Amino acid sequence: MAAETQSTEASSGATIPCDDFRRFADFVPLMMWRSDTEGQAVHHNECWLDFTGRSRDDELGHGWRRGLHPDDFERHAALVAEAFSSRNPYSIEFRLRRHDGAYRWLLNNARPLTENGVFQGYLGSCFDITDRKRAEEHAEHALVEKEALLAEVYHRVRNNLQVMVSLIGLYGRAAPPPCRGSFEALGQRVRAIALVQQHLHEAPHIASIDLRDYLHRLASGLGQLRRAGRIGVVVGGSGTSLVEPRTANALGMIVAEVVAECLDATADSVSCTIAITIDAKAGAPVRLTIVSGGDQTGGDVQDVPNLGPRLVAAYAAQAEIAVRGTGTHSDPMELQLPEALVHASE
Repeated sequence: MAAETQSTEASSGATIPCDDFRRFADFVPLMMWRSDTEGQAVHHNECWLDFTGRSRDDELGHGWRRGLHPDDFERHAALVAEAFSSRNPYSIEFRLRRHDGAYRWLLNNARPLTENGVFQGYLGSCFDITDRKRAEEHAEHALVEKEALLAEVYHRVRNNLQVMVSLIGLYGRAAPPPCRGSFEALGQRVRAIALVQQHLHEAPHIASIDLRDYLHRLASGLGQLRRAGRIGVVVGGSGTSLVEPRTANALGMIVAEVVAECLDATADSVSCTIAITIDAKAGAPVRLTIVSGGDQTGGDVQDVPNLGPRLVAAYAAQAEIAVRGTGTHSDPMELQLPEALVHASE
């Protein structure tokens, strides 16, 4: 590069950077460029030229764009045109052909230059982010594979649960009358388990599940599964959270057990209500409170074992959920979830 002690004028009328700027730009181990007020490139530093393997003259004006990946050309041109129109800084990712013919992803950051309030063009720098982009693509593919695997597992679990329900029904009908209530309760619980798996599978993003949406959908399904129209599950509170599948699964099983316990303890003619309150304050652990109970007691209540507390404790332990309380009005069930994947207050 020939030394210059004075600034010279480009054909476009913009000022080419002086010798001090060129020396600085060429010293920096970073791809740098400068444009005039019309968007024409007037300088690329040595690092840029080493990357492209092209001469400085080849890169001037719009010549450098010959190295842009065809799929990125229009997107880059539109964003740059908008930035020049508004004189705002901009960032863009694009692929540029390297000297060996390989396209590499670059992150281009550019800022407008002004002198005494007069716009002089843009100064930009580029980082090679190819490794990061490949890592992101790998993560996306891994997520797709994970969701496909989870979907396959769900279908297998659903089929097995259907077989279990059929077997329980067969044994229940063949059992002595005093035992049939327990078989019926067991069958209802297995159906609830199947419903929990169904709603996990139907979540928009099975790898990270929106807690409030999931509980709303599950509560509606549980309300129709048994004693339709006589059970109500209400989800309230503030905030929400994204939880892992194992946390959502454990919560679903706990809610299903609370519903089953409430139904087992009340007659078929009695309404049963479940209230779930979410407390998801920013920066704090996600907590849930569950209260259940029938409008009245008595009547023809099934004589089935009261396994609820032990089952709830087992489900909670599987997902490291802290639990206390029995779920009654006088002793609400309080759950504290492990750290969420993403937390967002409404």
